[in-house]
Amino acid sequence: MAGEPDAYPRLTPALTRPIRWELIAQQYDQMIKYATAIRTRTASTEAILRRFTRNATHPTYAAMLEVGRAQKTIFVARYLRLRDLQRESEEGLNVMESSNGANSVIAYGKGREIASNRRDEQEMFVLCLRILQSALVYVNTLMLQDILGEPEWADLLSPADRRGLTTLFWSHVRPYAEVNLDMGARLNLAAGTVPALRGAGYEEPAEVRTDA
Repeated sequence: MAGEPDAYPRLTPALTRPIRWELIAQQYDQMIKYATAIRTRTASTEAILRRFTRNATHPTYAAMLEVGRAQKTIFVARYLRLRDLQRESEEGLNVMESSNGANSVIAYGKGREIASNRRDEQEMFVLCLRILQSALVYVNTLMLQDILGEPEWADLLSPADRRGLTTLFWSHVRPYAEVNLDMGARLNLAAGTVPALRGAGYEEPAEVRTDA
């Protein structure tokens, strides 16, 4: 868009300056050298970044920033044009938001923060969190499969409804109070019922009856 600042007035707030392609061309060989070193593991990414951050005016570092600007510009242009890419991006963001929301429920203690500065304790905390979240998703998957397996659900959900289904929900989780764990019992996942079936002549199973 160099030389055409008024061609896209609605994008003006997001535009700053043209990409410096000449700088990318000048430092191309150096960028390839650093990228190859990272790929072959002869140098770590952290070491290279530390070298650049100590000298923010390094021309190769500036060229890498310009490449990043070019990549972001290409992505934004594709995002504005392609509806499928918009859906894919939103789905990914929704998954991460759901994951963070579930973690905030599961790890509700200590202000939902990792209180320890020890690396081994931090790793154990994150690993336990992943196990709990995986267990939650597994149980939720079994429940959804059990309910959606009923033929009455075949015509109740539209394609948009099915796209909105997720196994990462936690409204049925009780993180507080006492929880009695019986390792010799199994969840009765067959107790799920279709809401459309509730009505005259329908009697809810005793194990899920809500008026007890």
